[in-house]
Amino acid sequence: MAPDSDAAAQRMFGLDGRVAIVTGASSGLGAAVAGALAELGARVAVVARRRDRLDGLAEEIDGLAVACDLSDAGMVGTVVPAVADGLGPPEILVNAAGGMFTEERAESEPLDAVRRTLDLNLVAPFLLAQAVFPHMRAVGRGSIVNVSSISGRVGIPGIPQASYAASKAALSGLTAELAVQWARHSIRVNTVAPGFFRSEITGPLYENERPAEYLRRNTPLPKEGGAGDIVGAVVWLAGDAGSYVTGQTVVVDGGWTAR
Repeated sequence: MAPDSDAAAQRMFGLDGRVAIVTGASSGLGAAVAGALAELGARVAVVARRRDRLDGLAEEIDGLAVACDLSDAGMVGTVVPAVADGLGPPEILVNAAGGMFTEERAESEPLDAVRRTLDLNLVAPFLLAQAVFPHMRAVGRGSIVNVSSISGRVGIPGIPQASYAASKAALSGLTAELAVQWARHSIRVNTVAPGFFRSEITGPLYENERPAEYLRRNTPLPKEGGAGDIVGAVVWLAGDAGSYVTGQTVVVDGGWTAR
């Protein structure tokens, strides 16, 4: 590659000096995203409940650890002020935190689990987006990347997750609305919807041969997905390489939903 091409690629993907917030960063996808953004030059605040894991990651990437239970709206309100004080005004927000609080079928999901799922997967990303908005508006640019799931687009037999699916579908709707409202401030809002990849939540599926075979059979690409496969899409949307992309849900699933 010619030297000028190298420089162009660096401009497209470089994040030197930009402040980023990554939630769900104590493990898995969130930790991988935080590491990638830091490698590209961003100053990264990592957010999750498990402070012991956060401290190690923050030290490794020379970032800032912010411990927070994102299902608690009151605690969510402390995140962005802590980041702004510690690193500066955030220009990138990656909402990677998410979870399921029940394995019951839809007709039996308890109300408490439904509310906890919506609070973590939908309300927290919305509150954080509201909190970073004035900082991004003042800077004159910003990128918010929400992490959803193919569960928000298609039903998956054998894995009951009604409230989780609803929260992820709603996240795509929120993404489109914020993208349109905030476009005049050059704030872009997008969603990445991963398919199945090995994580703390999905680990049991890969460790049991029957569900593992089910995943292989239903994924057109002949490889097992990993966090790194999702990170590339997030990095693209976070920086200037995705500067004309907003309001979109980008599916990264090895072809699962294309069948």
